[in-house]
Amino acid sequence: MFDNLTNRLSSVVQSIKGSGRLTDKNIQDTLRQIRLALLEADVSLSVVKEFISNISEKVVGTKFDKSLTPGQALTKIIQNELIAILGNKTFDLNLNRSAPIIIMLVGLQGSGKTTTAGKLAKRLIFKEKKKVLLVSVDIHRPAAIEQLKKLSKEVDADFYESDNKQKPNEIIRSSLSYSERTQSDIIIIDSAGRSQLDSEMMNEIVDIKDAAEPHETFFVIDSMAGQDAINPAKVFSEKLDLTGVILSKTDGDARGGAALSVKQVTGKPICYVGTGEKIDDLELFHPKRMASRILGMGDILSLVEDIEFKADKKQSEKLAKKIKKGKKFDLSDLKDQLQQMMNMGGMGELLKKLPMGKNINNSAMESQFQEDQLKHQIAIINSMTPSERRFPKTINGSRKRRIAKGSGLEIQDVNKLMKQFVQMERMMKKMSGGKLKKMMKNIPGMNNLPGI
Repeated sequence: MFDNLTNRLSSVVQSIKGSGRLTDKNIQDTLRQIRLALLEADVSLSVVKEFISNISEKVVGTKFDKSLTPGQALTKIIQNELIAILGNKTFDLNLNRSAPIIIMLVGLQGSGKTTTAGKLAKRLIFKEKKKVLLVSVDIHRPAAIEQLKKLSKEVDADFYESDNKQKPNEIIRSSLSYSERTQSDIIIIDSAGRSQLDSEMMNEIVDIKDAAEPHETFFVIDSMAGQDAINPAKVFSEKLDLTGVILSKTDGDARGGAALSVKQVTGKPICYVGTGEKIDDLELFHPKRMASRILGMGDILSLVEDIEFKADKKQSEKLAKKIKKGKKFDLSDLKDQLQQMMNMGGMGELLKKLPMGKNINNSAMESQFQEDQLKHQIAIINSMTPSERRFPKTINGSRKRRIAKGSGLEIQDVNKLMKQFVQMERMMKKMSGGKLKKMMKNIPGMNNLPGI
């Protein structure tokens, strides 16, 4: 997420942080580098100008905290201004209202509205324990209704069977009656998108909103569209009085221009971000955490929340109890850990949220734990017999050849996995007998991990 911008800005921050004194030259050099980094990230020019101007004003004539070096103080100013651009406050969805709470998603065609509807439903069902009804009023794209129906089954949400022969307002009225019968807590309405803004589209969306009377209306932006998505967001905001913005496809956005421009240009906050293709890859947007992540300072709290949301708690607790009792870590346990890692997007995504992630030469780790590699490793373990998984030392050369053939991979792949297993086994031995809790308690936020 925003890799290019993060690399540039974190490099700038690191170079200035150790400065014992600030001069006109190193201040101007720093601001020039920041300006270039933001422009290359496709951030709106007006936002860049305001950002640089605000930093300049705060640096000149400021008495810095004596506990900080001048370089650290400048870094703090940059961080605070970045937080201000991103929105300062974290959006809090008010669920303490009479049911059903109606949420409407709007946006251009291809922005990811339908997928976002499924992701939001999953989040509300899993984290908030709400009964969610998904409704599509996209009568222009026949596949949209079917896509939302499929997603509703995946996330265990109710689905209102609409028809592209119906008018949107008719679907709204019928779905509201249906929700009363099924006692839905929340209704998420997926509206139709168009390839471009036009009066017909806007009139239809306004009519739908008038009929639905949603409590929250979110504009879904494709992050990779950059500034191209900002102007439509502004138009929608003016016409519909938006609650805020949901950034989709941020995992494919190396620049970050939309994220850093949308709040300033539209006046509406970023509420959620889509961080991947999986159905649970939707995060509440935290400006402070995002600013820290962009500056290469890590985001431990989001990492912990990610683990809590995506990890299989029962599996984690089972393994923790097993290790605590001094029982041996085996290949079935490794398979469970690989599957959990895959659910969380791989090691690369985890490392990005650690403060030391920038300083770790993680290319080897990332290549080792990429999704395809994780799938290969799981396939290798699946090709083993239950006895081999339980007693890895019995896996000799002939067994490795059979396992490699059974998984469709090479014998060197099996050897790599076995080497990785030995390393994991050693680590688990160190964590036995209560040592795990002792090791983790000194890491902020890690005390509450499942099974610890």
